[in-house]
Amino acid sequence: MSYLRLLRQRPVLVLWLAQSLSVLGDRLYALAVMWVVYASTGSASLMGLVAVVESVPYIALGTAGRHVVAWFSTFGRLAWVDAARALVAVALPFLWSPDAYGVGLLLAGVLLLGTLGALFDPNLGALVPDLVEPERVQQVTGLFDLTGRIARIAGPASIGLLLLAVSEVKLFALNGVTFAVSAVALGWLARRYAVAAGDGAIERPGNTRSAVRAWPLLRAHPRVGLAVGLHGVALFGSAVSAVGMPALLATRYGAGAAVYGLVTAAVGVGALLGNPLASNRRSGGWLRVYCGAWAVQGLATACMGLVLHLPALVLLALVTGLVTPATSVTLRAHLGAFAAAERLRLMSVDQTVIRTGGTAGMLLLPFLVDASPRGAFVAGGVMVAGSALAALIVGCRLLRPDVAVSLPAAAREREVAAE
Repeated sequence: MSYLRLLRQRPVLVLWLAQSLSVLGDRLYALAVMWVVYASTGSASLMGLVAVVESVPYIALGTAGRHVVAWFSTFGRLAWVDAARALVAVALPFLWSPDAYGVGLLLAGVLLLGTLGALFDPNLGALVPDLVEPERVQQVTGLFDLTGRIARIAGPASIGLLLLAVSEVKLFALNGVTFAVSAVALGWLARRYAVAAGDGAIERPGNTRSAVRAWPLLRAHPRVGLAVGLHGVALFGSAVSAVGMPALLATRYGAGAAVYGLVTAAVGVGALLGNPLASNRRSGGWLRVYCGAWAVQGLATACMGLVLHLPALVLLALVTGLVTPATSVTLRAHLGAFAAAERLRLMSVDQTVIRTGGTAGMLLLPFLVDASPRGAFVAGGVMVAGSALAALIVGCRLLRPDVAVSLPAAAREREVAAE
C-alpha cells in the first residue's frame, strides 16, 4: 500500500514508469551486447572485456570526476544525458558489422554508454529522495529498487520473444527508445519544478549540487564508510555466483541451462518477496540490518558449494534473493537522508566501489571457479559473511562513548544526525 500512495504523486509516477522502461531496456542491452560479441568472435574473454569497458567510466568518474558528476545533478541535464544515450544506442545497429571493425565499434559504444551511465546513475539516485518527504525516503528507495528486480526477471524472459521478431543488434535500438522515453520524462520533471520555482516554491530537485570531497565526508561518517567498503567486498565475493553457477550445476549435479534458469528465477522471486520487507522496515539500526543481510547472503552462498541435493541449492538461491533488497534499499535509503551535495557524493563513491569490486570479481574469480567450483562458492561466501561480521563489530564499537569522543565535535553531531 505504501507504494500505491507514492505512485499517486505524479512526479514519482512519471519517473517510476520511465525508469521501469529504461531499466528493462538496459537489461535487454546487457544481454544483447554479450550475445553479439560472442556470436561474432566466439571468445568468452572478449565478453569479459565488454564488462570491464563498461565499468571503467564509473570507476574513473567516481574517483576523479566529482565536479563533472555534480554538474549533471538536475533533471534537465539528466534529460540531455538520456537523449545522448538514446542517440548512441539507436546508431549502433546502423554502424555495426560482424567483423573486427564492428566489434571495435561496439566496444567504443559500450564505453560511451558507460560514461553517460556513470553521469546518470548517481545523480538520479540522489534526486529521487527529493521527490518525497524525508520520512518516506526509504519507501521511495524501495519502489525504485523494485524496478530493477522486475527488470532482472522480465529482461531474460522477454528477450527470447523479441529475438523472434528482430535481430540481436536491433535490441540496441529498442534500448535507445527507452532512453528517449526517460529523457522526455526527465524533461517534464525539469519544467515542472522550474515552473514551481517561478511561482515561489522551493525547487529542491532542480538545484545543482556542489562537488563535495569524499574522504573528509567518509571520515565524518565512519559507519557509512564501513558500509560502502563492505559493499565493494561483497560484490567482489558475490561475483562467484554469476561466473560459477553454470560450472557448479554442471559438475555437481550434471544439470544444464534449464536448471540454471530455475536457480536464477528463484533468486528473482526471493528478491521480489524481500523488497516490500526492506522498504517498510522501521527506522533505526540500519547498519545491523545491512551487515546482517550480507552475512546471511554470504553464508547461503558458501552453503551452495556444500549441499548435496538440488532442491537445497534452489532454496539457498531463494534465500540470497530474499535478503538482497535489505542490502541495497537499506544503504541507499540511509544515504538518501543526507544533505543533497553529500548524498550525491556518497552515492557516487558507493557506485565506484561496487563497480570496482564487481569488475575485479568478474576478472579474478573465474580462475578459482576453474580450479574448483564448489571451493569457489565456499571461499566467496565466507569472504562476504566474514567481511559483514567484521564491519558490524567495528561499526558497533564506533557507537561506544570512548570511540565517539575521539571524533571532532562537528563530525560527531553530523554522525548522530545521520544515524
